[in-house]
Amino acid sequence: MDGVYLTWLISALAVGVFLMPYFKPPWAKLTLSGFVDFIRRYWLHLLIALSIYNAKDFLDQIDRILMARTGIDMTPYIYAIEGDLVVWFQDTFRAEWLDVLMTHFYIAGFMFITYASIFYVTYFDDRWMADRIALSIAWVYLLAIPFYLFFNVRVTGFYVEDMDAIAYTLNPEIEDWFRRIDAFTNCMPSLHIAVPFAIWLTFRKYDHDGRWRRFQNMTLGYIILTAFAIIYLGIHWFVDIIGGMMVAALTVRLTERTNDSVWKVFDERTINSRLATVLTRPRHSASFLFNRLKAYGAKLLKPTSKETGTFIVAILILTGAVITWDLTHNELPAEGVQSAQGAVASEGWMATMDNQSGEAIVLIHDVSEPSLDPSTVAQPLMQFNSPFALYENYLVLANDSELRILDVENPDQIISQQQVTGIQSLRLTSFQGELIALYIVDDVLYGVNTEGATVLVPTLPNGETIELMSVSGVEILMVSKEQPSTLRIGTIGALDSQSIVVTASTSPEQNRVLEEWEQPVDEGNASIVQVSFNSQHIAARVNVSALDRMVLYDRTTGDQWLGFDPIYPVGNISLAYDYVVWEAKDHYNPFSFNDKYGDWEIHQLHLPTNYSEQLTSDTIDQVNPLALEGGIAYIEVEEDGEVTMNVLHRGTELATYSSLVLQWSVIVLIVLTFIYILQRQDESSKDNIIHDSVLESE
Repeated sequence: MDGVYLTWLISALAVGVFLMPYFKPPWAKLTLSGFVDFIRRYWLHLLIALSIYNAKDFLDQIDRILMARTGIDMTPYIYAIEGDLVVWFQDTFRAEWLDVLMTHFYIAGFMFITYASIFYVTYFDDRWMADRIALSIAWVYLLAIPFYLFFNVRVTGFYVEDMDAIAYTLNPEIEDWFRRIDAFTNCMPSLHIAVPFAIWLTFRKYDHDGRWRRFQNMTLGYIILTAFAIIYLGIHWFVDIIGGMMVAALTVRLTERTNDSVWKVFDERTINSRLATVLTRPRHSASFLFNRLKAYGAKLLKPTSKETGTFIVAILILTGAVITWDLTHNELPAEGVQSAQGAVASEGWMATMDNQSGEAIVLIHDVSEPSLDPSTVAQPLMQFNSPFALYENYLVLANDSELRILDVENPDQIISQQQVTGIQSLRLTSFQGELIALYIVDDVLYGVNTEGATVLVPTLPNGETIELMSVSGVEILMVSKEQPSTLRIGTIGALDSQSIVVTASTSPEQNRVLEEWEQPVDEGNASIVQVSFNSQHIAARVNVSALDRMVLYDRTTGDQWLGFDPIYPVGNISLAYDYVVWEAKDHYNPFSFNDKYGDWEIHQLHLPTNYSEQLTSDTIDQVNPLALEGGIAYIEVEEDGEVTMNVLHRGTELATYSSLVLQWSVIVLIVLTFIYILQRQDESSKDNIIHDSVLESE
């Protein structure tokens, strides 16, 4: 998976070095020693560029989680403006050779233009230009952060129905690489336009003697070709190009205002001596720092608009950071759970099987208030593998010899108590206004009401024996031992069932990847191991020997497709409220183990839009997800073995501390904005008076 990335990187570096004789200033000379010396002279410039590149990956992880949890999505508004204009553009120029060429240009070209712009000016010791190019690139990324976190716009290829995401799906290796590094929601503004446009504007503004004229002209050509590529490849919208140019223009303005103050501190020619002073004369350094702070404090007693503006920016950054932290860390642990072993949920209620000092205790939680203490129920003596299920506000649970139905709103009241032995699987639903318990005993499906009377349930054809079942309303979905890749759908009160053959096959190229990882699959003997469904969709977890895959089925159209990358393992799944949630080990490679990709993480798919997102991203296991109305619940296993049950609500509801920070920030910003406007007006008036006085004296 890193092979294609290394190919792009090496190609970009090689092209940059190869073209140096053409783009260098007319009087400059190339020397081998220069390739080492420029690093010594400009190491901070290079470090800034490298830090920005690494920071983007971190921000993308935050953005994935933030959008998945809050649902912030501005794409419909962009689509309302543009419509299918991007589709027309792609269809007009579509060609297979152009797919390949533009995809590689999109990545390798951006690598080249970004690094070459800094590399050339630093290698040839043009500090005037190096300072401004490095700072411009930094400002582009900084200005893009609030857009990427709070103005999410999806890529066109994954949003517009008739648009192909060419670059992201060119081949399995490239597709997997993009899925690792791209959140697919960072369209506005386009950095592929903003960065080179800022570079071009900077050269245009500061290259007074034309020494970089050739590189400047090439950059303009690159921008035009990139604008074509990002639309053609199904990545960006046309308005993203406008956003990129506007950010670039603002970047050049900010660079002009901040260049002297930034490089006064970070100039490589002086920073080493300052560091040496700090180490050899710490008392002198401390005294100097104290005096500077004292002088700045005195200035704050009589602040100008500059100081007030700094405070306004600082408050905005602090507020944004607090809100971002809150929205990406808004899981609430379900109180009273010592060590969750499993959970089920329905209609605002959740039941967990908890290990309390070795006892299997079923706890009932109000999902809307997970911080409240849970309720215990009048349960029989149970084991940790004993089955239990929820339906609306009713709980059914069983041990080796007994089945009970309870009302979770009155957990001490037993609605039904029946003697049944050997229950393997258990569900609860209703039929004709009556609660029905469905269970499997000795590989046979049974249905009984609260009085213990038998209810007619579907049977499997040809004497097949049932392996697993799932229930939604009056529908029952079954899988037999004899036909493990076929779903049988029937209804309570009828014997007949319909069949759906589930296919978990993928391309030979993807299966070859698994063979290289010594995980060969057997798609011909695939077996369904878990099912979750509703009236519109079915989600099935299918084992193909090496791993489990998730197959989704549209019951209206009859279409079925793989809901997750088929080369990575999928765990427990849950489908409800238009969402499928599941656990998976995304990007897991057994021959290149990485803690970041070796644990189970929670993913979700919004079925109406077919848009999937990752909800967690860390190095610990999150398992057994449950789709709830307005959120999910899942079990989290810490590295020390501690197990908790977390509830995550979708939306932008903030914690109390975040709301207080936001409220006080608004009040303070009103005052500071008022002061800032007055200061700017007074300062402008003073400047005009001084200007008029000078003119009169002349």
